[in-house]
Amino acid sequence: MGMMNRIRHYFERNGFYVSSRLADRLGIRAKNVRLFFIYISFATFGLGFAIYLTLAFWLRLKDLVYTKRSSVFDL
Repeated sequence: MGMMNRIRHYFERNGFYVSSRLADRLGIRAKNVRLFFIYISFATFGLGFAIYLTLAFWLRLKDLVYTKRSSVFDL
């Protein structure tokens, strides 16, 4: 069981935070969103993983575009 927790913590620290950000937006737990992606990946033979990566890419672009600037001269 200890190895599973280490693997889970590794992916939580180094992941794209798609699950937690989506869960915050929807108002549910991140664990439930992660389980949804796991189940949908098994049900659709990997399509859920592709959706997850697409969301990660989209959120990364959104963060790059909508960064909060501290002054006018940061443009």
